[in-house]
Amino acid sequence: MQINQLHRFAVAPMMDWTDRHCRVFHRLMSRRALLYTEMLTTGAIIHGDRARLLGFDASEHPLALQLGGSDPRDLATAAKIGEDFGYDEINLNVGCPSDRVKDGRFGACLMAEPALVAAGVEAMKREVKIPVTVKCRIGIDDQDPELALDALARGVIAAGADALIVHARKAWLNGLSPKENRDVPPLDYDRVYRLKAAMPDVPIIINGGIAGLAEARKHLAHVDGVMLGRAAYQEPWRLLAVDPELFGEAAPFTAMKDVFEAMIPYIERELAQGTRLHSIVRHVLGAFHGVPGARAFRRHLAENAVRPGAGANVLREAVALVEDRKPAAIAA
Repeated sequence: MQINQLHRFAVAPMMDWTDRHCRVFHRLMSRRALLYTEMLTTGAIIHGDRARLLGFDASEHPLALQLGGSDPRDLATAAKIGEDFGYDEINLNVGCPSDRVKDGRFGACLMAEPALVAAGVEAMKREVKIPVTVKCRIGIDDQDPELALDALARGVIAAGADALIVHARKAWLNGLSPKENRDVPPLDYDRVYRLKAAMPDVPIIINGGIAGLAEARKHLAHVDGVMLGRAAYQEPWRLLAVDPELFGEAAPFTAMKDVFEAMIPYIERELAQGTRLHSIVRHVLGAFHGVPGARAFRRHLAENAVRPGAGANVLREAVALVEDRKPAAIAA
């Protein structure tokens, strides 16, 4: 199996966060990061408003569609729809621990049904030509991660999966809330490293609790790729260093203020189509973390972006409140 650079760095799929506006913002900071949609259920894609659910800006490539579901036929149908919309990858969610996901028989609960997951992967691979990947946990509840992760990994790879993304925590479906499942179960990066050592020809990407690119580089000594979640969203300035530090290429922009200026045309197009400014700029509040004026930037957006008719000038005014300095972590 060919291991390429596509999965070397990715921004994780995150419900309510990685929508199309967020992804356009992230793309302005890295040409190379692989971006993911929020998880979309097969039922929503097959029966819902596809243009609204699946539409994206051409600048977002490379872009993966994450699916939630367990019925192989529905997964195949939804994957084909995603391919026809122009997505670059289909990813199956076998890691989300929310109650809604568990009740629908998809997400992390599928760690207990590796044969069903493999059947879904096989069905999608028959239907599409683009890569099909799986995102999972190391196990759930009382499962032994040594056995559970191996069973899932070997099953989906035999079914044709092109890569495996592993959140290096268990998910406790009984006893912990979805929020607690992001922090409480201990991280076990070594378990993911052992999986890679056991499957050297399979692209293995690690996810979970990774705070920045310094940590990412350490993981890349053991696995093929790193997926950053909350750190990428809450402190998006970190993405400015992805291309130079992980790919040896120049960043699209070196300063956050330039990123926002480049984003203005997109915002103006969206506003003209009826999008509210708040829906776009709610994703940028962490952009100047640690820079004098960051609090004033956030306050200005919070108070003014929600107003009817708020325009791109609100963002420009907010950016003007920030000093021309890099965040402390970058400067260091």
